[in-house]
Amino acid sequence: MLQIAVTGKPNVGKSSFFNSATSSKVEMANYPFTTIDANKAVAHVVTDCPCAELDLTCNPRNSKCVDGKRFIPIELIDVAGLVPGAHEGKGLGNKFLDDLRQAKVFIHVIDASGSTDVEGRPVDAGTHDPLEDIEFLENEIIMWMYGILSKNWTRLIRKIEAEKLDISKVIHEQLSGTGIAIEHIIEAKRPINPDYFKWEKKELIELVSNLLRIAKPMLIIANKADLPSSEENIKRMKEKYPNLIPASAESELALINASKVGLIDYKPGDASFNILKEEELNDNQKKALEYIKTNILEKYGGTGVQKALNAAIFDLLNMIAVYPVEDEHKLTDQKGNILPDAILIEKDSIPRDLAYMVHTDIGDKFMHAIDAKTNMRIASDFKLSNGDIISIITHG
Repeated sequence: MLQIAVTGKPNVGKSSFFNSATSSKVEMANYPFTTIDANKAVAHVVTDCPCAELDLTCNPRNSKCVDGKRFIPIELIDVAGLVPGAHEGKGLGNKFLDDLRQAKVFIHVIDASGSTDVEGRPVDAGTHDPLEDIEFLENEIIMWMYGILSKNWTRLIRKIEAEKLDISKVIHEQLSGTGIAIEHIIEAKRPINPDYFKWEKKELIELVSNLLRIAKPMLIIANKADLPSSEENIKRMKEKYPNLIPASAESELALINASKVGLIDYKPGDASFNILKEEELNDNQKKALEYIKTNILEKYGGTGVQKALNAAIFDLLNMIAVYPVEDEHKLTDQKGNILPDAILIEKDSIPRDLAYMVHTDIGDKFMHAIDAKTNMRIASDFKLSNGDIISIITHG
């Protein structure tokens, strides 16, 4: 299951974001280090299910379908708040940076209202510049990975020279456990001085910066977007960071909770809600729903939480959802489930890639594939697209 790390300094609403994205009950409080261990839970990305297009009723196994929308599970890690100097062990230090190792993408939650200082302590709204928070966290993650790479660097360079080793393979071994592939390293070192025997701290930091951008991209969530001091900050931040999404995790939580008890009709990602039981709402609840509607939904087109999850997987990681089936005519697995599984796979993957994601044995025995929407055999280099339904034919 794909992992997303939810990062940021303390007291910016990370746990609220995590809760609203996963419906978990993580402790939330107004002081740093509420999250002591990395919390993990399942969230979902949402895409159109082919069942609507084909006028079918599907029977999902690894995901769920609601009104023609397929909710596909991913794993969120709620990492404890980072403070400046975390890579040197300050605050809760390297333990939490280590929790980021296997994540494929980072969601950086910031307090867009500027009402928490650089270490997460409450201050008057608008008195802290959230742009500083973006820069400090990027620097902490860069310096954390630089620390891993620079350890024993002189010895490694001597070994490369003496044994005529491939620099990319050596770096890959040094970064083992971080989820970074050798292809990422080859791409990241391309713009750097090819004479790696002359690399010093500057070149290593450039390499790490490139690597993180390629292998672990970051999405910025401007939380508390409904507060008055947030609007101007969001405009300024978007100029420098286009991949920024305004959000209100508390609003998403409120809407989910109201939906769970049947007061409103609302699904994650919706840009509006319908009140179902107005007579059961008290004045405070009505005011709260009206506030969310005016200051978040109408202003930003949603609370930003589901949009963030989708953007992280489908945009930053460039993934698509593909539906493998055994029977290309009935669109079922061997037990008769219609469109049983939604597989997240990189865009432009080919059928054999999908076969290996389903099971190693199926990949090894792959012969060819059929596009179940057209019942046509597809070429081995056919590039898969979002919503494709594919039957994999194997030998033996």
